[in-house]
Amino acid sequence: MRVITAELLAAAQRGFKTAFQKGFTGVASLHTSVATIINSTAREETYGWLGDMPKLREWIGDRHIKGLQAKGYSITNRKFEATIAVARDDIEDDALGLYAPRFEMLGNSAASHPDEIVFELINAAFSSTCYDGQNFFDTDHPVGKEGNVQSVSNMQAGAGASWILADLSRPLKPFIFQKRRDYNFTTKEDAKSSDHVFLRDEYLYGVDARAAAGYGFWQMAFGSKAELTAANLKAAYEAITSFTDDEGRKLGLKPTHIIVGPTLTFKAREILLAEQINGTSNTVRNLVHVIEAPYLN
Repeated sequence: MRVITAELLAAAQRGFKTAFQKGFTGVASLHTSVATIINSTAREETYGWLGDMPKLREWIGDRHIKGLQAKGYSITNRKFEATIAVARDDIEDDALGLYAPRFEMLGNSAASHPDEIVFELINAAFSSTCYDGQNFFDTDHPVGKEGNVQSVSNMQAGAGASWILADLSRPLKPFIFQKRRDYNFTTKEDAKSSDHVFLRDEYLYGVDARAAAGYGFWQMAFGSKAELTAANLKAAYEAITSFTDDEGRKLGLKPTHIIVGPTLTFKAREILLAEQINGTSNTVRNLVHVIEAPYLN
């Protein structure tokens, strides 16, 4: 039987962290494609600038100064953790190889977690409010100056699986992933002072983070629960390209991707990759790229 020493614990930690890192780096995350990454410095961040998409104008006379409207849209950071207990007997008996797959899976889960947070938000977008007080996907977003406000829709109603058309080419994407504390591998393993080791005869290793997700500009995404057809795709595409700012100027948006869940992946590929649909030329062929999102409802 091996004696538990600081050196032995340090070696075990290095092995566990290596397995964790292997799992972490092996994940191809989706959240960086659909969400802007914002580094947070506080418990809560307020995005007062949402709703003001800057555009240039001809300079005639004084500068036209646009003050930020107080939208009051805030995103509060949340805390997350996952912990693995390693029995002292297993360290003494050099049975640590049994734990390598678990720590690799822990790393995999940590790397995938931002996707879970972001798509939890996206799945609620038909019933959760964004900066203008309307649901992110809604039929009546207020657009225009006071006294001349019009309702604009960025959704299609229906009862099917949701799909989303989006312009993901801009610095600010439709969704926000707010990161306060990154996903860090941590340990509690001091054999001399740890109450947990004394009481449970096991060492604790884990990961924790502080993060949250929120909504960006609703104009950059169009959500649908209607059937995914070429006609509905065209309608969503035309809607996004027609969106304007409060002064009536087109925003110049152009959808780049369609986001679908597993049940619509092949349907989306059929519509966007087929040369013909029902015997006629497919006018939406290669119009946008397909993103398959396992967490999308």
